[in-house]
Amino acid sequence: MTKVNEPAISPIHVPVMSTEAIEGLGLTPGGAYIDCNVGEGGHADAIFRAGDDVSVLGIDLDDTALNFARLRLADYTDRLELAQSNFSELAHIAGGGLFEGVLFDLGVSSLQLDTPERGFSFRNEAALDMRFDPQTELTAYDIVNHYQERELAAVIREYGEEPRARSIARAIINRRRITTTTELADVVKRAVNWSTRSRVHPATRTFQALRIAVNGELDNLEKGLMAAIQALRPNGRLVVLSYHSLEDRVVKNVMRREASECICPPGLPICVCEHTPTLSLINRRVITPSDEEIRSNPRARSAKLRIAQRI
Repeated sequence: MTKVNEPAISPIHVPVMSTEAIEGLGLTPGGAYIDCNVGEGGHADAIFRAGDDVSVLGIDLDDTALNFARLRLADYTDRLELAQSNFSELAHIAGGGLFEGVLFDLGVSSLQLDTPERGFSFRNEAALDMRFDPQTELTAYDIVNHYQERELAAVIREYGEEPRARSIARAIINRRRITTTTELADVVKRAVNWSTRSRVHPATRTFQALRIAVNGELDNLEKGLMAAIQALRPNGRLVVLSYHSLEDRVVKNVMRREASECICPPGLPICVCEHTPTLSLINRRVITPSDEEIRSNPRARSAKLRIAQRI
């Protein structure tokens, strides 16, 4: 019998692009590493297995995921520290320490998608929640049922890159009150006159947009990346896995900016920014999963990996 607050044993989570991520970190014996989205512990487990006497600080907002990580990483408790927090607070969590590598594995986790009551997926009926941390206040229900049409359309357009955002927002306003994931998916499907021949469900972008808005993902990402850079020792590695274009754009822009000698606006005759690069780019072209990995783990298909090194 599972004890209260103790997770049931689930199939072992397979982390995305684990081999490439570990190679990107360039593990050093006795090194200290941060896993900013430790989740169920898949990448952290790979770090421990590949490294020699390494230690890991694992961060996650989701307490349920941390409970799974504790079970999976039980053999490494003397070299493991787990913190329930947002990676945007990395500077505070790290306490001024310096690390050999920092890993981000962004987006919603398999555990969250596969737990219907969390409200991340339209495949099962559940309350409109979508919070990474259930202790925070804003939910998808609040946005869907209380935002003005223009504000709602902006969320769907900007965070979901949805060209039909206005039509979807108008349909949501007209259908209120919407309480479940399946209700919302049905509203979106009708609003865009979905053809069942399409492989991608029309609510996918709207659900992505709501999740990003609920959790402040893009703002937190830039803060977390900048804190990670400051937490790296010289020659330490920053490795980031992203899963949609908005995330990858933030990662690419931060890495390129921090690797540049000059960040002045285009057109200035001389440099006045006095910017000092903090990173060098390890891969100038994004790394994507192999066909074999995509076949064995379809959720890897949209993954993009970028690596940079602290100067």
